[in-house]
Amino acid sequence: MKEIIAVIRMKKMNETKDALIEAGISSFTSLGRVHGRGKGQVHFDILQGAEEGHPEAIELLGNPPRLVAKRLVAIVVPDELKDKTIETIIKTNQTGNPGDGKIFVTDITDSIRVRTGETGDVALV
Repeated sequence: MKEIIAVIRMKKMNETKDALIEAGISSFTSLGRVHGRGKGQVHFDILQGAEEGHPEAIELLGNPPRLVAKRLVAIVVPDELKDKTIETIIKTNQTGNPGDGKIFVTDITDSIRVRTGETGDVALV
């Protein structure tokens, strides 16, 4: 089993949810609004303006540079659905611009359905 954690744009949540369901991956958890930042690529003119004290540039950049609101989605899938899940997330969220998000993949050793006590892949569906 794999846990796939995706950090995506706020406005892409519904589209991502629908794409995952269409791909046959209907179970996931959204941790809602999270805040963070990537490499912090900022247009040089805005950075220079902020350094010179221009209020408009400082507001755009933030002081210190502000964190950006994103959505965090956690999905646990059987190993055979890992690639399909990742491809679906990328296809839905990739714009080619900074801020498209990140995907992290970790191993999960077990899952247990609380209601029935079922374990392993069976507990995922």
